[in-house]
Amino acid sequence: MQNLLPEPATTLLPIDEAAEKALAAAYETGTTDAYKTVAADHPAFSGGWAALAAESLEAGEPVTAYAYARTGYHRGLDALRRNGWKGHGPVPWAHGPNQGFLRCLHSLSKAAADIGEADEAARCAQFLRDSDPAAADALS
Repeated sequence: MQNLLPEPATTLLPIDEAAEKALAAAYETGTTDAYKTVAADHPAFSGGWAALAAESLEAGEPVTAYAYARTGYHRGLDALRRNGWKGHGPVPWAHGPNQGFLRCLHSLSKAAADIGEADEAARCAQFLRDSDPAAADALS
């Protein structure tokens, strides 16, 4: 049977060159303060929040990671909606500007699992896989 309904459009977030440059510099520095500066200077940029969440998970601080990841996730949802996303459809991992949101979604799933919020962990993991299976594979 052929599906006659159109598939949802792929969503590609725009490049934020200043935020990407700041994040690259923060990665070179590798300090929490550098990542916090990116998040403070570019609060709508999920990449900064994703870096803070990942660092917090590595440090064994799941509650802090959850807060950073949740912030980046919501800022990413806002950006996706502004760029035509209707609540479903592909958000490709291969498109660099999408990666901050997808990383936040992954960290949110991990942090939720770490604090015993199994339903949220499963929902976020499924959302990540639904957005792009390649993202789920790359981040796990």
